Amino acid sequence: MRPHLGFLALSAAIVVAAFPYAQTKPWNNSGLSGPPTGPAGPAPRRDLSGTWDAGMAGVQPTGHVAAPFTPQGAEMARANHPGNGTRLVDVADDNDPLSTMGDPTGFPRIVMYELRPFQIVQTPNQVLILYMFEKRWRVIWTDGRALPTNPDPRWYGYSVGRWVDDTTFVVQTVGTDDRTWLDNAGNPHSNGLKVEERYHRVNQQTMELTITIDDPVIYTKPWMAVDKMPIRLMPNGTDLMEMIPSASEAAAYRRVISSKAKTTK
Repeated sequence: MRPHLGFLALSAAIVVAAFPYAQTKPWNNSGLSGPPTGPAGPAPRRDLSGTWDAGMAGVQPTGHVAAPFTPQGAEMARANHPGNGTRLVDVADDNDPLSTMGDPTGFPRIVMYELRPFQIVQTPNQVLILYMFEKRWRVIWTDGRALPTNPDPRWYGYSVGRWVDDTTFVVQTVGTDDRTWLDNAGNPHSNGLKVEERYHRVNQQTMELTITIDDPVIYTKPWMAVDKMPIRLMPNGTDLMEMIPSASEAAAYRRVISSKAKTTK
């Protein structure tokens, strides 16, 4: 396994190693904490607000086992040369747009691979998710609007959400840009991808995330990428570290890592 951005991943690893109980740090919390400990109270009604950490389960270093490809999906997958997963290539041949060009992670990759700690903020007509990785934010509309038809593609798509009961919030997303990968294993998607996220608040300390992928252009059937992944509530006042991939960092990765790989052949 290789980190997609070597310098960024190394700095995060140093923080985690130096502070194994990162939740006690007042500044630059890196997350990756373990499961909740101690008693937990009941889940609050229709409330996901707070700062959350999926731990190592949110990083998914080897990618996902996807549904079988359609012929078009197989062709797109062959064009992707990932730095991790079952189709791993030599580092000099890696063409991951995140690590080699500094492109945005995009959705749903930010929840399928780089689900570092994130904060949820609820307003009367939106749920906002603020991600530590890339320092990105998503708007999930809860005002009853329908998803757009034939939308212009966006890196993070168009999202609407609704409560199906007092503890389960379901999000539907369409209109994602097909330049992004689903994960660091190079699984592709089309602009017609539909993603369902299901956030279930188990109790006061824990929620579970399930993600379903539906893209008939690329995959022969819908498939579940994440199944009830536990995510822990972090303490109030947690300050998250800055973890921003950049074009200059991607250029350094290619210059230092890829050039060395070529000279050793």
